[in-house]
Amino acid sequence: QVQLVESGGGLVQPGGSLRLSCAASGSGRSINSMAWYRQAPGKQRELVAGITDGGSTNYADSVKGRFTISMDNAKNTVYLQMKSLAPEDTAVYYCNAVSVVEDSGDYYAEDYWGQGTQVTVAS
Repeated sequence: QVQLVESGGGLVQPGGSLRLSCAASGSGRSINSMAWYRQAPGKQRELVAGITDGGSTNYADSVKGRFTISMDNAKNTVYLQMKSLAPEDTAVYYCNAVSVVEDSGDYYAEDYWGQGTQVTVAS
Protein backbone atom coordinates (compact mmCIF):
# COMPACT_ATOMS: atom_id res chain seq x y z
CA GLN A 1 0.00 0.00 0.00
CA VAL A 2 0.97 3.61 -0.51
CA GLN A 3 0.94 6.40 2.04
CA LEU A 4 0.79 10.02 0.94
CA VAL A 5 2.23 12.69 3.21
CA GLU A 6 1.38 16.30 2.45
CA SER A 7 3.08 19.48 3.59
CA GLY A 8 3.17 23.18 2.81
CA GLY A 9 -0.34 24.28 3.68
CA GLY A 10 -1.04 27.28 5.82
CA LEU A 11 -2.25 30.86 5.92
CA VAL A 12 -1.30 33.26 3.15
CA GLN A 13 -2.42 36.75 2.16
CA PRO A 14 -4.27 37.40 -1.09
CA GLY A 15 -1.81 37.69 -3.95
CA GLY A 16 0.71 35.55 -2.14
CA SER A 17 2.28 32.22 -3.04
CA LEU A 18 2.40 28.80 -1.48
CA ARG A 19 4.03 25.51 -2.42
CA LEU A 20 2.47 22.18 -1.51
CA SER A 21 4.37 18.91 -1.46
CA CYS A 22 3.16 15.32 -1.37
CA ALA A 23 5.50 12.37 -0.97
CA ALA A 24 4.43 8.78 -1.61
CA SER A 25 6.01 6.08 0.52
CA GLY A 26 5.55 2.56 1.80
CA SER A 27 5.26 0.81 -1.55
CA GLY A 28 7.52 -0.38 -4.32
CA ARG A 29 4.81 0.07 -6.92
CA SER A 30 5.22 2.53 -9.73
CA ILE A 31 2.96 5.55 -9.63
CA ASN A 32 1.46 6.41 -13.00
CA SER A 33 -0.13 9.72 -12.11
CA MET A 34 -0.54 12.13 -9.24
CA ALA A 35 -2.93 14.99 -8.71
CA TRP A 36 -4.16 17.66 -6.36
CA TYR A 37 -7.81 18.03 -5.46
CA ARG A 38 -9.45 20.55 -3.18
CA GLN A 39 -12.66 20.84 -1.24
CA ALA A 40 -14.11 24.00 0.26
CA PRO A 41 -16.89 23.98 2.87
CA GLY A 42 -20.23 23.21 1.27
CA LYS A 43 -18.66 22.33 -2.07
CA GLN A 44 -17.75 19.13 -3.84
CA ARG A 45 -14.18 17.97 -4.13
CA GLU A 46 -12.72 19.15 -7.42
CA LEU A 47 -9.62 18.41 -9.45
CA VAL A 48 -7.09 21.22 -9.30
CA ALA A 49 -4.22 19.77 -11.31
CA GLY A 50 -2.94 16.40 -12.44
CA ILE A 51 0.27 15.02 -13.88
CA THR A 52 1.36 11.68 -15.35
CA ASP A 53 4.73 10.03 -14.98
CA GLY A 54 5.36 11.06 -18.58
CA GLY A 55 4.94 14.72 -17.70
CA SER A 56 1.51 15.42 -19.16
CA THR A 57 -0.46 17.93 -17.10
CA ASN A 58 -3.96 19.26 -16.84
CA TYR A 59 -5.46 22.05 -14.77
CA ALA A 60 -8.80 23.33 -13.68
CA ASP A 61 -9.74 26.46 -15.61
CA SER A 62 -9.85 28.46 -12.39
CA VAL A 63 -6.15 27.90 -11.68
CA LYS A 64 -4.61 27.94 -15.15
CA GLY A 65 -1.78 30.42 -15.33
CA ARG A 66 -1.50 30.62 -11.55
CA PHE A 67 -0.76 27.07 -10.39
CA THR A 68 1.95 24.71 -11.60
CA ILE A 69 2.08 20.99 -10.88
CA SER A 70 5.30 19.01 -11.13
CA MET A 71 6.50 15.55 -10.16
CA ASP A 72 9.81 14.02 -9.18
CA ASN A 73 9.46 10.47 -10.49
CA ALA A 74 12.47 9.16 -8.57
CA LYS A 75 11.04 10.37 -5.28
CA ASN A 76 7.38 9.80 -6.15
CA THR A 77 6.74 13.32 -4.97
CA VAL A 78 4.31 15.82 -6.46
CA TYR A 79 4.38 19.57 -5.96
CA LEU A 80 1.86 22.31 -6.46
CA GLN A 81 3.25 25.82 -6.82
CA MET A 82 0.45 28.29 -6.24
CA LYS A 83 0.73 31.96 -7.16
CA SER A 84 -1.63 34.93 -7.07
CA LEU A 85 -3.72 33.22 -4.44
CA ALA A 86 -7.22 34.51 -3.81
CA PRO A 87 -9.76 33.87 -1.04
CA GLU A 88 -11.68 31.52 -3.34
CA ASP A 89 -8.64 29.23 -3.31
CA THR A 90 -9.26 28.56 0.38
CA ALA A 91 -9.90 24.84 0.79
CA VAL A 92 -8.51 21.59 2.05
CA TYR A 93 -6.11 20.33 -0.59
CA TYR A 94 -5.80 16.57 -1.08
CA CYS A 95 -3.02 14.66 -2.77
CA ASN A 96 -3.95 11.72 -5.01
CA ALA A 97 -1.85 8.98 -6.59
CA VAL A 98 -2.81 6.24 -9.03
CA SER A 99 -0.92 3.04 -9.78
CA VAL A 100 -1.81 0.66 -12.60
CA VAL A 101 -1.30 -2.93 -11.48
CA GLU A 102 -1.15 -6.11 -13.55
CA ASP A 103 -2.46 -9.34 -12.05
CA SER A 104 -2.56 -12.50 -14.18
CA GLY A 105 -2.85 -10.52 -17.38
CA ASP A 106 -5.53 -8.20 -16.03
CA TYR A 107 -4.95 -4.51 -15.34
CA TYR A 108 -6.57 -2.40 -12.68
CA ALA A 109 -5.95 0.91 -10.99
CA GLU A 110 -5.20 1.48 -7.33
CA ASP A 111 -6.14 4.89 -5.96
CA TYR A 112 -4.51 6.50 -2.93
CA TRP A 113 -5.34 9.68 -1.02
CA GLY A 114 -3.61 11.90 1.46
CA GLN A 115 -5.38 13.25 4.52
CA GLY A 116 -5.43 16.80 3.22
CA THR A 117 -3.74 20.06 4.11
CA GLN A 118 -5.54 23.32 4.83
CA VAL A 119 -4.86 26.34 2.64
CA THR A 120 -6.37 29.59 3.85
CA VAL A 121 -6.11 32.79 1.83
CA ALA A 122 -7.11 35.80 3.90
CA SER A 123 -5.99 39.27 4.93
